[in-house]
Amino acid sequence: MQKIIPHLWFDKEADEASRFYLSLFEGSILKDKTILSGTPSGSVDMITIELAGQEFMLLSAGPLFKFTPSVSFRIACSSSEEVEGLWGKLIEKGAALMPLDTYPFSQKYGWLVDKYGLSWQIMHMGDMGIKQKITPTLMFVGDQCGNAEDAIRFYSTIFEHSSVGDILRYGEGAAPNKPKMIQHVDFTLNNQSFSAMDSAYEHNFTFNEAISLVVKCKTQAEIDYYWEKLSAVPEAEQCGWLKDKYGFSWQIVPAIMDEMMQNKDAKKLAQVTEAFLKMKKFEISKLIEAYER
Repeated sequence: MQKIIPHLWFDKEADEASRFYLSLFEGSILKDKTILSGTPSGSVDMITIELAGQEFMLLSAGPLFKFTPSVSFRIACSSSEEVEGLWGKLIEKGAALMPLDTYPFSQKYGWLVDKYGLSWQIMHMGDMGIKQKITPTLMFVGDQCGNAEDAIRFYSTIFEHSSVGDILRYGEGAAPNKPKMIQHVDFTLNNQSFSAMDSAYEHNFTFNEAISLVVKCKTQAEIDYYWEKLSAVPEAEQCGWLKDKYGFSWQIVPAIMDEMMQNKDAKKLAQVTEAFLKMKKFEISKLIEAYER
């Protein structure tokens, strides 16, 4: 079971976007699609896909949040041709943030926003091995700029099988970025790869609920543990969602909810939905009670 799953909040486009992303990566599959009724957003699409062996969850729940480059997804490519092919598909109706070009760190790299507003970094990895095809990347900007190192070290104390890789820091003359800030670092949480960076440039965005990380938990003790460690904004707690002290959103979810949400029994689905909409932190026993009524 993949422990940590990126979750993407769309307005109405989750189904369309899922089919588009599935077309990009060989061997990708649609794992589940559920239509959930009776939520504050009305009927919503909940979709789980697997891209290059990695799970992603997509939700259509209204125009409450917009994707920003504060979270992007780096695609590791084994050739320049692969970079160019993915760039050509993802840039259609999108926009370049860093043009496709040769850079000191890669012979072929580009950063773009696709037609849904989601950010991707497409990178030829050269001689570096590819252990994980798609890597979520967190960019700490605004009030959080300079906190990347503190954040990743904090996260690595919470999750098992975690580590922080070599840190590339900004050098002198990289103003407005300061030398102590992180230009790039890869880190691992529960054997999954992530990246982080600071950016002191003026941005009109920061982390928001459009992109969160779902943590799948087998027991109530696990849910309680992650909730206590991560939740730092009480007013943001709702339906398993929380915000940490860096403003990043997480969802702490019981793994058993997969089975509940995939059940096509409309009555059971409605009972579980009614139950979890009343919760802040999920309580497994109450969800099971609602499901089995």
